[in-house]
Amino acid sequence: MPGDRHRGFRAAFRDWRSGRPFWGGLLLALAGAEVLLTMKASLKVVLHVGMQGVVGYLLPVVMLLCGLLTLFAPAQRLFYSLIGVLASLGTWLTSNLGGFLLGLLLGCVGSCLVFGWLPDQESRRERRRRRRQARAARSARPLEQRAGGPV
Repeated sequence: MPGDRHRGFRAAFRDWRSGRPFWGGLLLALAGAEVLLTMKASLKVVLHVGMQGVVGYLLPVVMLLCGLLTLFAPAQRLFYSLIGVLASLGTWLTSNLGGFLLGLLLGCVGSCLVFGWLPDQESRRERRRRRRQARAARSARPLEQRAGGPV
């Protein structure tokens, strides 16, 4: 049935997403794309302006690549997050105040999320299930055991 295949795709995507800093990488890639889109000058004008103009395009591309590399190669996430935050801060000077501050903030937040992600951390779903089981076990005990003595 089509619903089963769709459910299988969602489960596979959820498993893939849980093994990497998904939201941080996505925010960092979106920040790079946003800063790139806010650049007004065409590439011909940038080449005539000089290195300052080229850096205005280079830093958002670096942000975009760091975000994508974080998603597809999470083992190097610390390096990508540091390069991503430096590139994000650099867009303040080179790319229309960091994509009118939105790209700069998205890039910094995404890089911080990538930096703080831990690969061996228990998933939220697992923690909730463990807490629910502990609560159910506590409430299933006889009343005497819960109170610490006979009632």
